[in-house]
Amino acid sequence: MGDGSLRLATAGLWSSVTAHKGAVLSLARHPVAPGFITGGDDGRLLAVSLEGGITEIARFGSKWVDHVASYAGKVPLLAAAAGKNLHLFNGKGEVLRALPHPSTVTGIAFDSKGKRIAASHYNGASLWFTASTSETPRKLEWKGSHTGVAIHPQGEAVVTSMQENALHGWTLPEGKHMRMAGYPAKCESFGFTRSGRWLATAGADTIVLWPFFGGGPMGKAPLELGMGDGIAKRIACHPETEVLAAGFDTGLLLIADIAQEHILPVCGPGRGAISALAWNPSGSHLAFGTETGFAGVVDFSRR
Repeated sequence: MGDGSLRLATAGLWSSVTAHKGAVLSLARHPVAPGFITGGDDGRLLAVSLEGGITEIARFGSKWVDHVASYAGKVPLLAAAAGKNLHLFNGKGEVLRALPHPSTVTGIAFDSKGKRIAASHYNGASLWFTASTSETPRKLEWKGSHTGVAIHPQGEAVVTSMQENALHGWTLPEGKHMRMAGYPAKCESFGFTRSGRWLATAGADTIVLWPFFGGGPMGKAPLELGMGDGIAKRIACHPETEVLAAGFDTGLLLIADIAQEHILPVCGPGRGAISALAWNPSGSHLAFGTETGFAGVVDFSRR
């Protein structure tokens, strides 16, 4: 929350935990313990348990912890961006190393195996091997302000959002450029589907899906799903199937089945723009929050 607190929902009961002195800027699942990691504008990186216990992992002084990410695989990892540095930790929260960048880090993402981590920044992105001690990343360059990053599930591409209404990408390992433009608004949220066949994006009055198969996305028209009600603000791809959730600036929340091109409205307009959206690891529950402070959890589990 903007007041520095976390609101935890356990067994249908909500509780409040004061975590940061200032806004909570970033939140991710803890890679080992049940709970979360958080970053705040007080310069602290915290671990928060489901019972509300707080452990400080690191403190970065006056630098805001704008972004956090975690990898919960065989070798658990967590990462935090503060200023120009990306800080990498093991699953116990012990420091592994700090990765320097030419400008402020604006987004971070682990690949599906935890072997690489990408960071977006001004004039492109940097791709690091997490187990390497090299101080030289793979540099993916494109002039302009890059504001977020995602890695293809099979490691075939890196995509960033831009300050203008567009996304940019690079194929791996070739490094060929991909340009995805034509949005009426900034793409504030995007991600690959489970299979990697589609890149789902916000920034339009529909859900825009770029095909990453058959030679796409270059030269291919995107698939558009939705109702044309407002501008999509948040996208969350299901962890197990080719399904995604999309939240709009009107408060509308949709579920989209890509293969069937079916749309299921989950929450009607109102209560403020959708500002937070995430599935649980099994995909049985979807949590969302809005700019006015409303939050909910949708239960899709079998009865």
